[in-house]
Amino acid sequence: MAGGGRGRRAAGFGVPVVVGMLLAGCASMPGSGEVSSVDSSQRADADAQVRVYGVPPHKNEHPQELVAGFLEATTSDDPDYETARMYLAKSVKRHWDPSAATIVLDRTPQVRVERRGGDREQSYTVTLTGKQIARVDAKHAYKPDEQQFTTTLHMAREDGEWRIDALDAGLVLGVSDFQRIYRSVNKYYFAELGPDGGGADSTRGVLVADPVYLRKRIDPVTSGVKALLDGPTNWLDPVAGTAFPTGTRLVEPRLSLDDSNALKVRLNDRAAGADQEQCRRMAAQLLYTVQESAKVTDVTLQRKDGSRLCTLGREQAKEYASDQTSGRPDRQYFVDGQHRMVSLADTDHEARRVAGPFGTDGAAQLRSVAVDRHQRRAAGVSANGQLLFVAPLQGGAPLGEARVTVHGGGTARTGLTAPSWDGLGDLWFADQDPDRPRLLRLAGGTGAPEEVQVPGLDGGRISGVRVAADGVRIALLVTKGDHTVLKLGRVERRGSVGRPSLSVQELRSVAPRLEDVVAVSWAGASRLLVAGREQGGPQQLQYVETDGSQPNGSGLPGITVVRGIAASETPGKAQALVAEGDGGIFRLLPESNWKLVGKEGSAPVYPG
Repeated sequence: MAGGGRGRRAAGFGVPVVVGMLLAGCASMPGSGEVSSVDSSQRADADAQVRVYGVPPHKNEHPQELVAGFLEATTSDDPDYETARMYLAKSVKRHWDPSAATIVLDRTPQVRVERRGGDREQSYTVTLTGKQIARVDAKHAYKPDEQQFTTTLHMAREDGEWRIDALDAGLVLGVSDFQRIYRSVNKYYFAELGPDGGGADSTRGVLVADPVYLRKRIDPVTSGVKALLDGPTNWLDPVAGTAFPTGTRLVEPRLSLDDSNALKVRLNDRAAGADQEQCRRMAAQLLYTVQESAKVTDVTLQRKDGSRLCTLGREQAKEYASDQTSGRPDRQYFVDGQHRMVSLADTDHEARRVAGPFGTDGAAQLRSVAVDRHQRRAAGVSANGQLLFVAPLQGGAPLGEARVTVHGGGTARTGLTAPSWDGLGDLWFADQDPDRPRLLRLAGGTGAPEEVQVPGLDGGRISGVRVAADGVRIALLVTKGDHTVLKLGRVERRGSVGRPSLSVQELRSVAPRLEDVVAVSWAGASRLLVAGREQGGPQQLQYVETDGSQPNGSGLPGITVVRGIAASETPGKAQALVAEGDGGIFRLLPESNWKLVGKEGSAPVYPG
C-alpha cells in the first residue's frame, strides 16, 4: 500500500468496541503521472451489522497517500463524512456537499497525480477518470447514464500539510462500493390524475412508488422520512403530489420505532394546521415509506409541541395502498390453442376457459387479452389483430360490436398490441399501423378511443403497452428498425372535465443494455420483469427497477425463446410468474422450477 499502508475500522452496531480491521486495497500513485486505480471494494460485507470507517490523514502525508485516503473515506459509513472532510482545506471543508450527486463508475476510478509549480510554489492536480454507468442526483434519484467521466482535484499546502483545496461537489464511486453502501428505497406520493380521474373506478388518493437510493447503514428510518419530505423526484413530480405542506421538516434529528414498532414523528409548524384527512394522507405516505426499512405497526404525527395530530395504523393505511387496484395476485390468464381465453389459479394444474364470449361461449377468436383489475370484464384483440372487443366475464353475456377496428394486422408486428387496464378502469393499447402508429385509450373501457400523444419516440413505433395500476406510469416497448427497447413514460393529464388532454412524457430507458426486448410486465410497486437480450448475448429474464437500476438477484432461470411474460403487480409476497415459450405456457411458482401448464397457448397476463 502507498505510504506504508492505510486501514479501516469496522465496528458492530450497538457494540462499543472495535471488532476488527478491514484492510482496503490502495494503489500506489507516483508523482510521475502514472495512472492507477484506488480500489476500496475489497472489504468484508458479509455481516450487515458491520460499519466501516475511514482513517484520518497522517502527519506529513504525501499527496499520493492523501488522495488515496480521501477516496477511501468517501466510501466509509461515516454519517456526515467528517473523516473525509479532514483531507480538505479549511476554505472548502464546510462547503463541500457530498450529497449533491453521486457518479457511479463501472469500477473504482483511475487516478493520475501531477505536480505543478516549483519547489516553493508546489501544488498537485489529481485527475479521476472512468466509465460512468449511472448518476444519482441531489434528490437521490438514480439514472443510467453511460459516458466517459473525468474530474479533477487540486492539492496545496496548508499549515505545512497537504490538503485538497478544490474539488467538485458530490462523490465518485465504483459500482461495487455503490452497491455496498446504498440500497433502493421506495418513497410514496399520491397520483395526480387530472380532470378525468374521477370516474367510477377512480383511485384518487392512491400512492405511487418513487424509488431512490439511500445509504444502507445510516439511520434508514430517518433518512427515508427526510427524503420523503424533500418531495418527489424530478421525473415523477409532474404527476405525483404530497400531502405534506411545503417546508414541512422533522423537529427531532433522529427517528426510531418503539417496542411495539410504532413510530412517532414530530413535525415543524408547517404541518400544525392539517385537518384529519390531510394528516391521514401524510401518515400513509410515512408508513409506506418507512416500511421499506422497518415493519411499522402505526404512525403518529405530532405538532412541534408534541401534541397529537393523528394516528394511522397499517390496516387503515390500506385504503391508500398502491396495490388496492392491482387485482387478485392468485390468478393468471392466457389464450389457449383454440384462441379462447383461459384462467389458471395458483392451485390449479391445468387452465380452464373463462365464462362468457371470450371463453366458454366461443364468440371470439383471440390473439391477446387483458382482464380489468376487478376481474369483471376483459378486453380481447382478435386473432388477426384488427378488432378490439370488451366484454363481461359472465356466461351468456353478448360479445357486442368491436370497440376499435384497424387496418392491417395478420402478424405480431401489425395490428393492435395486447391491451392493458389501469386502476382507473381505463384501457390502453397501441395501433402498429406503419403509416400512422398510435397509442390509444378507452376511458372506462367504453366509448370511442382517444389518441394519446407520445413525444420522444424518435421515429419508433409502440409494439407493447403495460400501464401501472396507479395510471401515471406506463411501460412501452418501442421498435425501431430491427431492435425493440423498453421505455418508461409519465402519463400527464391536462385539459378539463369532459375534454381531457393526455400525453406520455419524458420517456426514459429502464433496461438500456437490452437492445432486443420481447416482453415486459409490472412486477411490483417500482419493478418490472423483462425478457430480452444484450447485443450478441442470449435471451434472459431479469427484474429491473423503474429508475433503470437492477436489484440484487435480478436474474431468473430462463426457458427457451420467451415471447410473453406475466408477473403480479402486488408487492410483498412472492407470486407465480407465467411465460410463453417454445412448447407452450410455463409457470414458475416460488421456490420451484418452471413447469408446463399448457402445451398450446400464448399471451399470458395477470389482471391489469
